[in-house]
Amino acid sequence: MSVAGLRRAARESVSGLPREFWWLWTSTLVNRLGGFVATFMALYLTLDRGYSASYAGLVAALHGLGGVVSSLGAGVMTDRLGRRPTMLIAQTSTAVSVAVLGFMVHPVAIAAVAFVVGMASNASRPAVQAMMADIVRPEDRVRAFSLNYWAINLGFAVSSAGAGFVAEYSYLAGFLGEAAMTLFCAVVVFMKVPESRPEKPVVSGRAVDDGAGEVRLSTVLRDGRFMSVVGLSFVIALIFQQGYVGLPVAMGADGFSSSDFGTAVAVNGVLIVVLQIPVTRFIQHRDPRRLLLVSSLLAGYGFGLTAFAGSVAVYALTICVWTVAEIVNAPIQSSLVVRLSPARGRGRYQGMYTMSWSAAALIAPLMSGLVIDRFGAQWLWGACAVLGTGAALGYWLLMRNLPGADGTAASEGSRVAESGAAGASGADAGPVPAPAPGVVPVPVPVSEVVPAPGSDAAGAGPAIERAG
Repeated sequence: MSVAGLRRAARESVSGLPREFWWLWTSTLVNRLGGFVATFMALYLTLDRGYSASYAGLVAALHGLGGVVSSLGAGVMTDRLGRRPTMLIAQTSTAVSVAVLGFMVHPVAIAAVAFVVGMASNASRPAVQAMMADIVRPEDRVRAFSLNYWAINLGFAVSSAGAGFVAEYSYLAGFLGEAAMTLFCAVVVFMKVPESRPEKPVVSGRAVDDGAGEVRLSTVLRDGRFMSVVGLSFVIALIFQQGYVGLPVAMGADGFSSSDFGTAVAVNGVLIVVLQIPVTRFIQHRDPRRLLLVSSLLAGYGFGLTAFAGSVAVYALTICVWTVAEIVNAPIQSSLVVRLSPARGRGRYQGMYTMSWSAAALIAPLMSGLVIDRFGAQWLWGACAVLGTGAALGYWLLMRNLPGADGTAASEGSRVAESGAAGASGADAGPVPAPAPGVVPVPVPVSEVVPAPGSDAAGAGPAIERAG
């Protein structure tokens, strides 16, 4: 491709997205650039503080448990308080707790504050995802989620290198630096990002029911199709987590050094930064059913091939395979979650989806350690291949009746919308006033009008039979 073609492709990849999205994107990038705690917590506890590896593992588990606990609560806050207040509370709390963690010396205090840091740092994710869904057009969401994922990995790659130099000087400087950058993100949200939560229409000074229905956590749990997606997401997350918990242990057992692992796993970050945007241009208008199925198989068998690795080069080659799966899966799955979520319940739905990844981050170390210790690393990689195959089969069953990316989704949504409009004809709802100052109006496109879980329109069959 010529230079002019590359420039045109770059412009098309970033054009057409609202200004509010780019402020969120900037906040995500800055937040990841300051990601010191997640990267260097184990080294800080073992090398700087002199604690054992088992204690460092306990602290990491508590940090992950905090993320699991906060996911659902943050989702509820996102729907009730709004996207913007939830992000402000989460980012401010993260900045304060990270700074406090840098001064803790007692092991109980370190563990307790690490749990709080895990809660606070994870709490903004449902709000960010829900706001992106609110402000980005449906046809641009795969691209938007891909750009956000690219920012996460770019920030992580840069922070991992920079934080290493900071750690050589002072671990405390790393904690305070992350706190400062997270606080900067809160300021960006406060100054530049307006609220986007869809509100009920107001008539004569009071909110009226527009038929969308109230969304509660019980609504999410009863939504069999969505909870199936959450379960499949958990399986995929378990597989991807092995790149950071199972792979280093296996390579160490094979006699490779930590620098060998660093060289091999760096391929993951480099490929994501280089390929995420062009691959997204290729997949954004293709059938998500096939993409999720293929990415699940690539993830499972990419890790499965690790059983045959005997050199750093072969390890790097297997990483290339599952990294392509990661590049394809992340934006497509995020877009699917939004598609299955009612607009006023996006926070709760995103909170449940976020919890699947947090739970995987908590369980994956236990899974890899148990399997490697009892059966050997080859069994772990074989289990990943089985899990990937099971996830692919699950996506095929779940989405076989889901309208594809060929326009049928919009026509199906149009029929639902028309039937709803017919049922409401003759009702004098009165004029709908303009949104309050500072609130971004969010029209709900017809492709997102789906039957409420449990309603007659949703069907009485099992989740995989009513995906449509």
